[in-house]
Amino acid sequence: MKRRIIPVFVPHKGCPHDCIFCNQKKITGVSTDVSANDVKNIIEECLETMDDEVHIEVAFFGGSFTAIDINIQNELLSVAKEYVDKGIIKDIRLSTRPDCIDEIILDNLKNHKVSIIELGVQSMDDDVLKQSIRGHSQEDVVKAANLIKKYGFELGLQMMLGLPSDNERKCIQTADKFIALRPSFVRIYPTLVVKDTGLENLYNESKYSPFDLDTTIEISKKLLIRFQLENIKVIRVGLQTTEDISLGKDVVCGPHHPSLRELVESKIHRDYIENTIKNNNIKDSITVYVNKKNISKIVGNKKSNIIYLYEKYNVKMSVKEADLDVDEFSFEHKEVLNKIKLNEIYKTLYNIYKI
Repeated sequence: MKRRIIPVFVPHKGCPHDCIFCNQKKITGVSTDVSANDVKNIIEECLETMDDEVHIEVAFFGGSFTAIDINIQNELLSVAKEYVDKGIIKDIRLSTRPDCIDEIILDNLKNHKVSIIELGVQSMDDDVLKQSIRGHSQEDVVKAANLIKKYGFELGLQMMLGLPSDNERKCIQTADKFIALRPSFVRIYPTLVVKDTGLENLYNESKYSPFDLDTTIEISKKLLIRFQLENIKVIRVGLQTTEDISLGKDVVCGPHHPSLRELVESKIHRDYIENTIKNNNIKDSITVYVNKKNISKIVGNKKSNIIYLYEKYNVKMSVKEADLDVDEFSFEHKEVLNKIKLNEIYKTLYNIYKI
């Protein structure tokens, strides 16, 4: 069954810290308070556009939801709970900070039929957290995550790449510590320098440089493979583009791309095909058969993968649609056809990358 999310943005409510990278008004595109009536209107408007046979969830995004005044929490959640009680909405999701979780909070969320909690962790390196003025430690993350799972909520974890003092090794270590907590899913975000933030000040003083796009792709491909091999879903790579989140507007600089995940997955496929070419000493051509949903990932942005393989190996790659599942790929060279599953591609690259 297809899933559909009804997003309700609760901008910067309750956040006890102004993290160095954060300007919620810019990030969410919302600056006004949200009332129970607003929540009801948002849900009703979205329901009008949805098919009958879909799994619908209401998601409270934007601020640290469980740090909001408890009366406001209950006012907003009660509206969503009405739709859960009627069987119209299947899940209520919210995002919050690791240091805004305890037994009393979780009891209240249970009573309001919340089922999914996402923790904005960002990093499991204490120095990165300190430099980013997060106001919590990795120990707080472990405690909150374990408590959320103990209460039976579905756990999601969010991480950011390229915060102050961050590097590839720390990103991989954060992923490993996430895996140890066994979340149901994760999100991977690049750090962008947004206007009117502490990070912009550091950038203007030449005290901070964001990851470039290539570095972000290289790290993200390793994280994606690491999580997928552990059967942990990666439900987003990159920030969703809004009117505000775009380079030249409220994003000063940083590795922003509207299709970052596509670039990451395309690079993964290129790496595997390149390895296939080298291992089989291919010097002429190769044909890749894929589900139509994967054609653009194999071809690459503006045919970048085709061009790369031809310029480096003088190998002409053609990509053809085939009746294959989305996780199946076939490689043909001199009439020899090899079919492989995506998970086997991940395993091969895991060893090559030495993650």
